[in-house]
Amino acid sequence: MKIIKYVSMIILAVGLSSTAFAQQPGAGQGDQVDRLDQLVNLDDSQKKDIRKLMQDSQSEIVKLKVKARDLQEKLMNEIKPDFDEDDIRDNADQLGDVTGKITAETALLQARIQKALSPEQRATLEKKAKERQQKMKEMRQRMMQQQQKQQK
Repeated sequence: MKIIKYVSMIILAVGLSSTAFAQQPGAGQGDQVDRLDQLVNLDDSQKKDIRKLMQDSQSEIVKLKVKARDLQEKLMNEIKPDFDEDDIRDNADQLGDVTGKITAETALLQARIQKALSPEQRATLEKKAKERQQKMKEMRQRMMQQQQKQQK
């Protein structure tokens, strides 16, 4: 379970965000695969497979994000003095379902990418994730210390 957490962090770190893909169809995928390649040295077959996985998944995620945005807008429009509680609850439930689907699709993409990697590549990725996690922790600590100094 820890490896999933670490791989997820690395994948996020290399920028596998659906907004990047939605804004730059095709181009973003190459950039992300190239970054992953730099981390774990992918072979050509893996690059091709991962690009396909990302393309398929991102298409679904973009559709779901559009639906979520529409539901958020509907929900916000229901916030008024003469609100309809049933409409608010219905839209909120639908938004929760869509958000869950986005989360599932993202997790599935990460799992599929892991499956495309060799055990050695997964180990390298986990090591890099731990290193990144440690750097982030140190950075947060420095920021907190700076904030404490400013408050004094």
